[in-house]
Amino acid sequence: MTEAAGDLTPAGYVPRVVDDEMRRALAAMPAVLVEGPRACGKTWTGRRFAGSAVYLDDRAGAALEAGMDPASILDGPAPRLLDEWQLAPGIWNPMRRACDAGGAGGQFILTGSADPPDDITRHSGAGRIIRVRMRPMSLFESGESDGAVSLGALLEGQGCTASDTGLTLGDVLALACRGGWPRTRRAGPDTAGAACRAYLDEISRTDVSRVDGVERDPVRVGRLLVSLARNVATEVRHTVLAADTAAAGEAPLERRTVADYLAALGRLFVVEEVPAWRPHLASRAQVRRSPKIHLADPSLTAAALDVGVDRLMRDLPFAGRLFESMAIRDLQVYARANRCSLSHYRDSDNLEVDLIIERPDGTWAAAEVKLGGAAAVERGARTLRRLHDKLDRTRTGDPAGLIVITAGGYAYQRPDGVCAVPLTALGP
Repeated sequence: MTEAAGDLTPAGYVPRVVDDEMRRALAAMPAVLVEGPRACGKTWTGRRFAGSAVYLDDRAGAALEAGMDPASILDGPAPRLLDEWQLAPGIWNPMRRACDAGGAGGQFILTGSADPPDDITRHSGAGRIIRVRMRPMSLFESGESDGAVSLGALLEGQGCTASDTGLTLGDVLALACRGGWPRTRRAGPDTAGAACRAYLDEISRTDVSRVDGVERDPVRVGRLLVSLARNVATEVRHTVLAADTAAAGEAPLERRTVADYLAALGRLFVVEEVPAWRPHLASRAQVRRSPKIHLADPSLTAAALDVGVDRLMRDLPFAGRLFESMAIRDLQVYARANRCSLSHYRDSDNLEVDLIIERPDGTWAAAEVKLGGAAAVERGARTLRRLHDKLDRTRTGDPAGLIVITAGGYAYQRPDGVCAVPLTALGP
């Protein structure tokens, strides 16, 4: 299906943080590849910047294999949106050659909810194609954060003040269960939960095998997703995940099979790892290297375990991990807008810090994620100060900020310099 030229911006389009990156990317390169999990808003964002569009499917892929002239797909006012291009992977090389022929920036926008095997994209597109990563909506994008405290400003060493938005812990956990999916951002909990369960079912039944053509057991994939949800925001071992995939009387998956399943889920952008930070230390502590694992959105975690706000309020330790996963989702969006990467820290002295936010020039900040309350903020601040004192700051430099991210309340700076910032006040 092809859409004619003109303003293709969908009615009701909600601006996304990634919009600014899209403008820069289209000016810099002939093609922009927008990647991210299914239903996070890639097509709408692509249409926001497109001059014309074609929506690809398996029929287009079959036609290309049968000798169809790709010009009929590629021709159209620029930027030409090729939506879900991975369903017609034969378009990649003709598109790349069209980039070379055209030369100018902003010729094509490709969207994809799966990263196909490397043999499809082995001609990397260097000098022609730039990748833009999208995620589900942050609270700032969906309107539940006023963005009064900017991550960019915190990285510049500025203070933090914001009034209380009035959202309770239950309200914030409800937002985690609802998720950042554009189609359900105004939906009630039952509708949003049903949509997330259907999403996970489709991942297990179809998408995880379709991504690279390798058949995988949908029942085992479903159990793996449940195990990932149960262990969200932890450095879970593959042996634990393997054991969780076996029902009574069944043998667990082999570790390499679990790794294969995780790789497929990663290609679908459903599973995301936060790598370990490896700074220079003044102490003899050994830094752990295992990543933390999250699902793409906290709503998927809640749906996989079939939990809602009531159960979460009765299990605050797990609610804290779910809230950390939501904070990771939002911080990934804000960090990318500031050209930052995220990692976590843990060492052999059992000092653990939830987030390290780092710029390419080495500027960094550290954050602890807590549900809230004076005692929890104090614990988070104490952890951050321990990290500060343990580092060899002649090599790492002083942190631009030490931040405790909470579920609600006011944003303020403590006498020790640590900022307490509710997620509902944070923005890019």
